[in-house]
Amino acid sequence: MNATVLPTTIPDYLEQLRRSLAGADPALVQDALYDAEEYLRSELSEHPGKSEAEVIAAVASSYGAPDEVADIYRDTEVKVQSALRTPPARPAVANRSWFSRFFGVIAEPRTYAALFYMLLALATGIFYFTWVVTGISLSGGLAVLIIGIPFVILYFGSVRVLSLVEGRIVEVMLGERMPRRPLYSTRGKPLLERIKELFTDPRTWATQLYFLLMLPLGIAYFTVAVTGLATSLGLIAAPVAALFGGFNGGLWVDEIHVIGVDGWWALPLCLIAGVVLLFATLHLARAVGHLHGQLAKHMLVKSAQYE
Repeated sequence: MNATVLPTTIPDYLEQLRRSLAGADPALVQDALYDAEEYLRSELSEHPGKSEAEVIAAVASSYGAPDEVADIYRDTEVKVQSALRTPPARPAVANRSWFSRFFGVIAEPRTYAALFYMLLALATGIFYFTWVVTGISLSGGLAVLIIGIPFVILYFGSVRVLSLVEGRIVEVMLGERMPRRPLYSTRGKPLLERIKELFTDPRTWATQLYFLLMLPLGIAYFTVAVTGLATSLGLIAAPVAALFGGFNGGLWVDEIHVIGVDGWWALPLCLIAGVVLLFATLHLARAVGHLHGQLAKHMLVKSAQYE
């Protein structure tokens, strides 16, 4: 145990923990704050005769002081991320040729996860958009009634739950570290003040904006992924189609002469173009996955809280 003075209240403990985790991933900070609050309040409820200061002093030897807990979370995060990271197939990417880097994307599992996310984004985008538009519309319509107040509270609470769900999808498929625990909130505050924070929390509104953006993004992702895959696979399949008389001197799509060339010499060109387009689509999926992960991290995680 170091010489750092232990806090005497749970909010002070959480604040010290937050400061000790300064510079860490915001998602990690959110998880650490939630876990610490859960543990401290469960200990406090099991010892009703003790004050918060006495409980904190008692559990400091087992759970740890704020700076010790921060170090544990940092070390654990490094180990977990190292274990989950796919081992590189080559010693160093920088030493690989452009040819190897371009075609090596097909052997990376994250590529297919990002591609699947682009296809899934249309369905999730429709659901999120419908949920937010319906929730806001009903909240505004029911605001004049007594039932409107609990409905609005439930709706804003559901937004936080959906934020966690989307975060898990983003982390699993896109590899971006997202919160695994709900947003930390001081439970010692009065109920009305906690409800007020629910409505004034910028992340609540940023999450709803993210859900609204998911519809146009989902349409764009789905269109790009399907078009890229269908066109590239169609070009690759052209030589096979020619064997069964399906090439007809060129490439036709819905009775439209896409490639106006005649003769069998065009088949290798179609095959090469299809392969290049396929791998370009996979690289694009990786890029979209990375950029969308950054967007989700920025809008779904309340990073300003941890600065």
